[in-house]
Amino acid sequence: MADRVFNFNPGPATLPYEVLQQAGRDVVNFKNTGMGLIEISHRSKEFIAVCQETETNLRELMGIPANYKVLFLQGGASSQFFMVPMNLLGPGKKAAYLNTGVWSKKAIKEAKLFGAIDVAYSSEELGFRRVPRSGEYKVADDAEYLYYVSNNTIYGTQFPDVPQSDKMLVSDMSSDILSRPIDVSKFGLIFAGAQKNLGPAGVTLVIIREDLLERSPANIPTMLAYKTHAEKESMFNTPPCFAIYIMGEVLKWLKKLGGVDAVAKMNAEKASRLYAAMDASDYYRGHADKDSRSLMNVPFNLPTKELEAKFLAEATALGLCGLKGHRSLGGCRASIYNAFPLEGVVKLTEFMADFAAKNPAP
Repeated sequence: MADRVFNFNPGPATLPYEVLQQAGRDVVNFKNTGMGLIEISHRSKEFIAVCQETETNLRELMGIPANYKVLFLQGGASSQFFMVPMNLLGPGKKAAYLNTGVWSKKAIKEAKLFGAIDVAYSSEELGFRRVPRSGEYKVADDAEYLYYVSNNTIYGTQFPDVPQSDKMLVSDMSSDILSRPIDVSKFGLIFAGAQKNLGPAGVTLVIIREDLLERSPANIPTMLAYKTHAEKESMFNTPPCFAIYIMGEVLKWLKKLGGVDAVAKMNAEKASRLYAAMDASDYYRGHADKDSRSLMNVPFNLPTKELEAKFLAEATALGLCGLKGHRSLGGCRASIYNAFPLEGVVKLTEFMADFAAKNPAP
C-alpha cells in the first residue's frame, strides 16, 4: 500500500483496500466466467447471486425485519428527496421535516411539490451548528411522517440518537448508515447513497416497510414507484451492477470486522482522537456544537485563510488528502467513514499539533 494516501474525501470516499483488490480481479474475470463483472448480464445466475448475497448480508448487519423490502435503485440520494413524498404523500396530506443542513433543505423544497410540509425545527439561523433534542420541536398531529437527515456532511453534525416521535420516521442516512447500530423497525423508510459507507457512487439503497408500497398514488411514473422495484426485486430495469457488487464486498468486509457494533467502536475512537486534537487549543475551531458533533465528518477552521491554505498544501504533501472544506464553510474537513483507518487519524492529529507549533496565529 506504499502508493496509497489517506483519503479524507467526503464522498466518493475511501473504500477497504481488500475490496479494491478483489474488485480489480473480478473486473477482469468474474468467478471464472471468462467475462468481467461489468460485462455479465444482470439477469445471469452469477449476478443474481451477488444481489441476493448483498441483501442477505445487509439484513443481517442491520437487523432488517422480514416485513421490509430492500431496494437497489439509481438516481442518487437526491432522487429520494422527491420519491419519498411522491410515494408517501398526496393531496391534502402533510409531513414534518427537521431542517439541519443543505440536504434536508433540498428535501423540503422537493417535498413541497407533493404535499403540505411542516418544518418542525430549523437550525439554519444558527448556521446549522446543531441538531435538535427531544422537546425542541413538535410534530403536527396530522403529519404522515417525520423526516430527518441523520448525519450532515457539510456542517459536521449528527443526531446522537433516533428522534423521539409517535410518527413514522423517514431518514436520509447517506453518510452514516452502518456506522452504528439502529433499530430499523422504528422507521417506515431509510435511504442512503452508497458513496460514503457502502461503496462507490451509482447505487442508492432504500429500505421500506412493505405496507407503505401500497400508498403510491396511481399516477406516479412507473420507474418512480417503490412498488415497481419491490415487485421485481430491483430488476425492473438494468440496475447499477458494479456498484451493487462493491456494496456486497464492503458488507463482507464489515462482517469480518465484527459487524456494526465493532465498527461503531472504531468510529468512536477515531472521532475522539480527532476532536481531542481540535479541543487542545483555540487554534483549530470546529463548526458543530459539541453535543451535535458527527463521528463521520469533522469540519474545522484555522485562525486565517492563509494558514488554512498552507495547512492543506502541507497535509497533501504528506499524503493526507481530501481535507479541503466545503465551499460554504471553507477551511478543512476530515471525513472518517467506516473504511478510514485509525492510522490516518493518528497521522493527521500529529500533523495538526506540529503545524500549530510551527505556524502560530497572528
